Amino acid sequence: MSITREFFRHPMRTGAIAASSARLGGVMTAGLGIENAHSVAELGPGTGVFTEALLRMLPRDAHFTAVEINPHLAQELRGRFPSIDIAEGSAEHVATYVTMPVDVVVSGLPWTAMPAARQTAALNALCAVLSPQGRFTTFAYAHTAWAPPARRFARLLRSRFSVVERTSVVWRNLPPAYVYRAALPVRSGLDRYGQPASAAS
Repeated sequence: MSITREFFRHPMRTGAIAASSARLGGVMTAGLGIENAHSVAELGPGTGVFTEALLRMLPRDAHFTAVEINPHLAQELRGRFPSIDIAEGSAEHVATYVTMPVDVVVSGLPWTAMPAARQTAALNALCAVLSPQGRFTTFAYAHTAWAPPARRFARLLRSRFSVVERTSVVWRNLPPAYVYRAALPVRSGLDRYGQPASAAS
């Protein structure tokens, strides 16, 4: 199924107008310790470019859950990748789909297209399911780097992880993109669903 077709059918549920390149997939999955991971979650797998890269690296006994909000893409992913769990739903509810703790979260979500409240909720939720030594990776398009939503997400990311790095631009992608790699989530005050702990009392 074409990611371009899904973008025009469901623009609010599809973050990219073109599938990510294999080159970006390689940068996204490098340096995360995926070869030794016991549990991995992918948020917004889309057409499965990162999914394929992850499956090549993961140990056979690792648990792999992908969370996709677009029902058409989720159905196609189930057919292509029968060995992994494909959950149809939103990243804010990732805790209901995964076996915790998760060693690595890989995200293809359109963070810079999200309103502030959803950015915060989704990032809190994925931090809540990561192990204390967990790692997170995502990407953003280079042309959006200085837009307010992108700068807000960068600040939010640095407030939720002890270590955050940004790669150089991957030019062999449409559009060109850069990758964030983050480690050691800071979850003080959050419950297992990524909500403020005080809200549960």
